Amino acid sequence: MARGWAAWAALGPLLWGCALALQGGMLYPRESPSRERKALDGLWSFRADFSDSRRQGFEQQWYRRPLRESGPVLDMPVPSSFNDVSQDGQLRNFIGWVWYEREAALPQRWTQDLGTRVVLRIGSAHYYAIVWVNGVHVAEHEGGHLPFEADISKLVQSGPLSSCRITIAINNTLTPHTLPPGTILYKTDTSKYPKGYFVQNINFDFFNYAGLHRPVLLYTTPTAYIDDITVTTGVDQNTGLVNYQVFVQGSEHFELEVRLLDAEGKVVAQGMGGRGQMQVPSAHLWWPYLMHEHPAYLYSLEVRLTAQTGAGPMSDFYTLPVGIRTVAVTENQFLINGKPFYFHGVNKHEDADIRGKGFDWPLLVKDFNLLRWLGANSFRTSHYPYAEEVMQLCDQYGIVVIDECPGVGIVLLQSFGNTSLQHHLEVMEELVRRDKNHPAVVMWSVANEPTSYLKPAGYYFKTVIAHTKALDHSRPVTFVTSSNYTADLGAPYVDVICVNSYYSWYHDFGHLEVIGLQLQTQFENWYRAYQKPIIQSEYGAETIAGFHQDPPLMFSEEYQKSLLEQYHLVLDQKRKEYVVGELIWNFADFMTNQSPTRAMGNKKGIFTRQRQPKGAAFLLRERYWKLANETSPHHSAVKMQCLGRSPFFF
Repeated sequence: MARGWAAWAALGPLLWGCALALQGGMLYPRESPSRERKALDGLWSFRADFSDSRRQGFEQQWYRRPLRESGPVLDMPVPSSFNDVSQDGQLRNFIGWVWYEREAALPQRWTQDLGTRVVLRIGSAHYYAIVWVNGVHVAEHEGGHLPFEADISKLVQSGPLSSCRITIAINNTLTPHTLPPGTILYKTDTSKYPKGYFVQNINFDFFNYAGLHRPVLLYTTPTAYIDDITVTTGVDQNTGLVNYQVFVQGSEHFELEVRLLDAEGKVVAQGMGGRGQMQVPSAHLWWPYLMHEHPAYLYSLEVRLTAQTGAGPMSDFYTLPVGIRTVAVTENQFLINGKPFYFHGVNKHEDADIRGKGFDWPLLVKDFNLLRWLGANSFRTSHYPYAEEVMQLCDQYGIVVIDECPGVGIVLLQSFGNTSLQHHLEVMEELVRRDKNHPAVVMWSVANEPTSYLKPAGYYFKTVIAHTKALDHSRPVTFVTSSNYTADLGAPYVDVICVNSYYSWYHDFGHLEVIGLQLQTQFENWYRAYQKPIIQSEYGAETIAGFHQDPPLMFSEEYQKSLLEQYHLVLDQKRKEYVVGELIWNFADFMTNQSPTRAMGNKKGIFTRQRQPKGAAFLLRERYWKLANETSPHHSAVKMQCLGRSPFFF
């Protein structure tokens, strides 16, 4: 169970136990006639605890008064990663506790209306966070990348307040039981290292950026409110089926009115009560980008609550975008709305320049413009959940998503134990709770490249996958493997085989001529063993922009293009049989830990970290638009692209 912060901190700066999964809903905070929101993005006061124990902030109770009163502070933008913002080299690689603080002005009606509920929402804090408001402990959360909340109504309505002070302590230490896992290595040779010196070891290939990565905000609801909504959809001939379930908190005496509106605002179906099914004749289906002439059609589900409370009648109103579509998997196909779907897309990282993994609207829109320019119809959230706003744009643009949890680097035997398993189950609950209503999400991925050949891996992944299916019956579940097909103990439980391979890169260096045989053997072995559709979930080559060699040599742009072409020859054969997708590694270059094998990060992107194209981007663009034309020959946008005219103007 979750521990109080004092007991938790007393265990030491680098270890902690598992917290319970969040209870209740996690609806995205939208404004409505009954709800307001106040963004807290901008500059926060910041300090890293550089003390040897990393616990000075707790010992001196920095949360009890303004942070500046206990020592010097920095200005820190939120959202962002703290690592690359300052010129302090110590801060870039800092492991331990950092402290954030912000004074928030409150509207008077929030503090005086006892029928109003005030909620603090933190979009992501990597990795373990403890939150105080006006010096009072209000929340703890383990795990980055997913939101958590605290109801602070009593604190801000207890007296004549015009503002509140929010303090957040974050620890980015990774242990064998976190997700992703890591280890702390203490260097005890005092002839080589200072006393108490330690480093954070990780088993994943991206930088362990930390901080407040997503928006922080305050929002309100009535004290009787719509807590959660679950929507699943189906299709019966040309009739759309929208199944809904609404959860209410704060009152046992209430009525619910549910309406479904089309894109023009016309009511097309209605329902009453907390659970039901609405039928939509001649429904517009949600189709992926380039798969249909009218992709990404979204309805609006309006839920209106009327409740009786001790304070009198109360109402709440919430609107949820809904896409009507189905997802299914056969022995050799992935089906969306009953039609075969082929993933031609990318793997991504939320990573660019000094923002680290901090959410950024200009970067997000740029990336989506590049995806559409590329003709990509999908991506995988490698290797952690992306911001909620990313998922919303995927819904709007028709970009299909394989939604992956932070289960990357699960390689140590102790990371398959019960403590790790329990936390993994809780993370999947949080991920499904947040993203369950996004039509763009068509499959859950519970891990990337674990040592799934270890003996405990079979039970571990059987349990995680079964739990995820119990949370959401409407989507297939997978994990991404790099194990041998004969040894992988988790593969029997997935719905789709996702395989990473880097032929002629991590072995057979420079020998492009062996790719065809090795890749064909890979596909045939996996399909013969499991009779399930296969996605080539990663493939690629490190490429430094501007490096050119002919004949192609490793790290040149020509080598990256030649390697991709060899993969494509085999993919074009096997996609006619049972291969249902190809996702390039990677969309853009990204930062990693320093090592002699990484020159300023991972350079496998087809775009640079500044989002400029390498030669391979044009190769993939030609391929992806050709694939789109084959699967949607009547799509006007595809026809225009094939004629050399851009179908979109951004």
